[in-house]
Amino acid sequence: MTRIFVPKDVAALAVGADKVAAEIAAEARKRGAEVEIIRTGSRGMLFLECLVEVETPSGRIGYGPVTRKDVPSLFDAGFLDGRGHPLWIGKPEDHPYLARQTRLTFARCGVIDPLSLSDYAATGGWRGLSRALEIGAAATIGEVTKSGLRGRGGAGFPTGIKWKTVADCPADRRYVVCNFDEGDSGTFADRMIVEGDPLALVEGMTICALAVGATKGYVYCRSEYPHAAKTFAQALEIARAESYLGPDIRGSGLSFDIEIRMGAGAYVCGEETALLESLEGKRGIVRAKPPLPAHKGLFQKPTVVNNVLSFVAVPHILAEGGEHYASFGMGRSRGTMPLQIAGNVRYGGLFETAFGLTLGEIVEEIGGGTRSGRPVRAVQCGGPLGAYFPPALFDTPFDYEAFAARDGLIGHGGLVVFDDTVDMAQMARFAMEFCAVESCGKCTPCRIGSTRGVEVVDRIGAGVKPAENLALLEDLCQTMKLGSLCALGGFAPYPVLSALRHYPEDFTPRAIAAE
Repeated sequence: MTRIFVPKDVAALAVGADKVAAEIAAEARKRGAEVEIIRTGSRGMLFLECLVEVETPSGRIGYGPVTRKDVPSLFDAGFLDGRGHPLWIGKPEDHPYLARQTRLTFARCGVIDPLSLSDYAATGGWRGLSRALEIGAAATIGEVTKSGLRGRGGAGFPTGIKWKTVADCPADRRYVVCNFDEGDSGTFADRMIVEGDPLALVEGMTICALAVGATKGYVYCRSEYPHAAKTFAQALEIARAESYLGPDIRGSGLSFDIEIRMGAGAYVCGEETALLESLEGKRGIVRAKPPLPAHKGLFQKPTVVNNVLSFVAVPHILAEGGEHYASFGMGRSRGTMPLQIAGNVRYGGLFETAFGLTLGEIVEEIGGGTRSGRPVRAVQCGGPLGAYFPPALFDTPFDYEAFAARDGLIGHGGLVVFDDTVDMAQMARFAMEFCAVESCGKCTPCRIGSTRGVEVVDRIGAGVKPAENLALLEDLCQTMKLGSLCALGGFAPYPVLSALRHYPEDFTPRAIAAE
């Protein structure tokens, strides 16, 4: 029987993966061929979805992008034996897009059945948890600290320090919370890992719980991810059935369980304190800090709040050692970062690599430039509140400190590419408008400043005292940056100021009026 792998990741489903799988099954029956169709996650080469792979004696052979109409011709060409076809790409791991990657976090995505315990274990799953149980809580935190892992959700705070703070804080109960409220434009790494390798998140959170002394964990999932939530809920049941969660984890006597909670579509709940408020059943409003969540978090108890990618990096760190993970990257940015390349780009998808590639290499070489074929004019890095980088800054290494030195943010690793038709004044206006819509309303700089920001950009476009209003816009941005309670208001100035600095020609009455 020939095994055929078809992804069930949302990106693949959006381009007809279910129809492709059904057509393959129907065509095989028609031709009397015995096949087993295995639904996997996505490998992240979204420009090749739906990517179909067939198992052959020489390895898995890929074909993509496959549509339902392509299936008969694939059978005619002998794809069950891995033979040639216009959609043939050879072994996926040899494809230039994958071959150049360093896949630590996403090693299993697109390779295994996401809900198969045997597949997970056969590819190194649970090794990290076993080692954590063996070496104990303090040594586990030591390995995470040694690895140099920093938060992959935006702030870049050292993970080991956060865990040690929670572990050392006196309390009768502690919590582990996973921020799965992936709301940035052009980002999909969290979703892809949960849909393609959910047991890795279970393992990472469990290691954290054992390290800090928590018995309860929550995954806060954005409402727009019902498919991922369903997959993760199934993974939780599978893990509980085999004692990887529950009152006695693998006979260790340690107790930990995870519950998934759905958000209600508020972008601000990606901020950790607003997320905690929402988890408690309250309106998602930012808390003033201090106290930090590590001291008084969920239900006022010490709480670790990490992003999906941070937790999923932990099993590899424990299995291979902190020093091994720290051997990748540059400066204070250690390990790998899953880059999410989107927008007007030829080869969109997920690319996991060690920190240090330049922005130009990522956009021009890996992304292949613009899909439209026109010159790249801007790349927004770090979500809708990230700075715009022009080609003149394409020598910037992808590194937390290097980006900060040029008034930019890595954030969650999202990169959105724009060609030379983009109007940067309109993009600056959008940043203020987005902030106004998504603000929780608690602090004045964010709530009022963003609304005034939209009005000021409109006045500039209308030719009303442009010089004075440009100065006012910059002053307003500084007020928001320094006075907002959280990153929503504090980061909204980044796209505005970068657009003003690098594209001043777009902020003229004539340019804006022409739009």
